[in-house]
Amino acid sequence: MLYPALLEATTTAAAIRRRRRLQPVGGRGDKIFPPTYPGETNNDPPRHVYERRRINGEEVVCVLIDSVQSQANRLEEALERAADADRIPLPRLYVDFSGTELDAIEDVSVLKAPHRIFDAILRDSSLNGEKFDRSDLGQALKLAKPHDATAILEAAPSALLFGCWNSTGEGGGLGAKFARVIVSEIIGVGVPVEEVPNRRTGEVTLRTAGRRTGSRIDPLGIVRSVEVFKGEAGWSTEQKDAGKGAKKVRPSEINHGNIAPSVDPLGVTCDYAEQTAVITLAGLRRLRFGKDEEKNAIARAYLAALGLVALTQADAQGYALRSRCDLVCEGAAPFELVAFDGSVTPIELDTDGAVALYREAFAAAQGAGFKLDPTPVRLEPQDKLIEIVKKSQEKALAGEGGAEDDDE
Repeated sequence: MLYPALLEATTTAAAIRRRRRLQPVGGRGDKIFPPTYPGETNNDPPRHVYERRRINGEEVVCVLIDSVQSQANRLEEALERAADADRIPLPRLYVDFSGTELDAIEDVSVLKAPHRIFDAILRDSSLNGEKFDRSDLGQALKLAKPHDATAILEAAPSALLFGCWNSTGEGGGLGAKFARVIVSEIIGVGVPVEEVPNRRTGEVTLRTAGRRTGSRIDPLGIVRSVEVFKGEAGWSTEQKDAGKGAKKVRPSEINHGNIAPSVDPLGVTCDYAEQTAVITLAGLRRLRFGKDEEKNAIARAYLAALGLVALTQADAQGYALRSRCDLVCEGAAPFELVAFDGSVTPIELDTDGAVALYREAFAAAQGAGFKLDPTPVRLEPQDKLIEIVKKSQEKALAGEGGAEDDDE
């Protein structure tokens, strides 16, 4: 795909999409392990997420293998790696934690921060000795709106691509929202399941027909009947040595002893996995960067090129999604340009071609007057941010940490 065609597409077409089939790296029919999510109640075991989808005129049971949110994180990681390797010029901000004595904390860029350009990690940092949210750049980002998103485009264009929300902005959380313009998701199609009635409500839910087994023999031979006490001083076989508040616990509660054999309903097989990726060009047209329509079109083409390079760079990294969930493509799948009447035109674009297209779009945006500087903007964490991280690490090392609920 050449740049003039991309520029025209962002003005006239509906979307760029790609649908591709994948299989387990172990071969067709091998078991894979999608993400697990908490059950509806505290006593429910972890579960996969199932849906009945309409595919080729039939109702088919599908399982979520990689969510839109998880895919976005992977695409952001691919962009950051490409930028760090100087394959692409990419404006971005990062918080530099070097010299803070927080050795376990890496630099946090806008591509890693959960809320992207409006994340608290950036907000609680400083730019050139000034609190970031009070700096000229911070103020410009606060004022950004979909009718003029220039400040975000110039500081962190990836935030417009993947979506962001100034949730602490004006009006008590009514700050500007920028909808994501790229969506990617991977599902497993045709999954063997069991229907399980809820004993309390009678509602029937779906559960995998697959099973995961687990067990481990302790090489030290520690048996569960050994008395162990755990308290403020740690653990000991003598209650007085365990410190204040020592209570009797099982060896397994201090991570010793055998792991008892278990069988859990986890893991799936499927006919195939399918990734659907869409860059909405109609959605891009909701973004404006001033009143100059030619300049608006150039900015939108730049963001579309950024989406294409994100997808192709992620392809180059592969689909090792998590433990025992490693996928490979069944074959080549072209991008497609989707017109408003639903007709499609194949797009020829490989990894190198996407990088070349992006570089041309980047240069065109600079030529149109956008201040796109590929040198990352360095922020420093404020003292209070360092302190809260330090206290959290201390509590975690003391075994007092509590984990928040995770999506996966």
